[in-house]
Amino acid sequence: MRQVPYKIVNNGEMALTIIFDCPISLDLCQRILFLQKKLRRSIRQYLLQSIPAYQSLTLCLNENSLDITAFITQQIKQIMSQMDHKYSFLGKAYIPKTIEIPVCYDAEFATDMRTVSEHCKLSSDEIIQLHSQTTYQVYMLGFLPGFLYLGGLDKQIHCPRKAVPAFEVMAGSVGIGGEQTGIYPVNSPGGWQIIGRTPVRLFSPSSNKPFIANPLDNVRFVVIDKQQFDKLSGQES
Repeated sequence: MRQVPYKIVNNGEMALTIIFDCPISLDLCQRILFLQKKLRRSIRQYLLQSIPAYQSLTLCLNENSLDITAFITQQIKQIMSQMDHKYSFLGKAYIPKTIEIPVCYDAEFATDMRTVSEHCKLSSDEIIQLHSQTTYQVYMLGFLPGFLYLGGLDKQIHCPRKAVPAFEVMAGSVGIGGEQTGIYPVNSPGGWQIIGRTPVRLFSPSSNKPFIANPLDNVRFVVIDKQQFDKLSGQES
C-alpha cells in the first residue's frame, strides 16, 4: 500500500496529533486505526487516551518532554513504514458488522427535507431512495457519544450544513452535513440538515457495548412508516 503524507503537531501541552494530508477514505480510516492499535502497545506507559478522527489521530499523554516526544515520533515513523502491508490485524482484532437502522422519513421528523430538496433539485421521494439504498461505512464516532459519521453518501444529495445551527435536534435524528450523513444519539444543538429519525437507541452508557456501531462497521437504513416508528419506540397505544 502506498505511503501517505502526514505531520505530527503539538496539541496543547499534553497531547500530540498526527494529521494525514489525504482525502477521507476507507483506506485512511484503516491506517488510522492500525496506527492507534500499534501505539496503544508501543507507548502505553505514556498514553492516557487516543482519539481517532477522519484525518487524524490525537494522543493524550500522562507526561511530556522532548525525550518522550522524540520517542513517540520514532514509534510513529516505524509503524507508518509498515503500512505497505495489508491491515491483517483488522480481521483478528475486530470483524466489521453490518447494522440495519430503521428510519422514518415522514415530514414530522424530516424538518429540513425541503431545504435538501431545493438544494439538490430532487423530490423528497428521490432523496429518501438515494439515502436508503446505500451501504455506509462508519468512519468515526463523535462529536457526541455515539454520533455516527458515515461515509458513502450519494453525491446527488450532498447538502451544506445550516448557516445557523438548530438549538435542539432530537435524539435519533438522521441528517446530512456536506458530503456525510449521520445520526444524533442524544438531544443536542446541531447544524446538519435533518431528513428523518430512527426509534433505535444509539447510545447506552450503562451497557457493556454502549455504541450501536464502531469504526469500520457498515450501516444500512431501512425505510419505515410512522406506525412502525411508534411501535418500535414503544409509543403505540
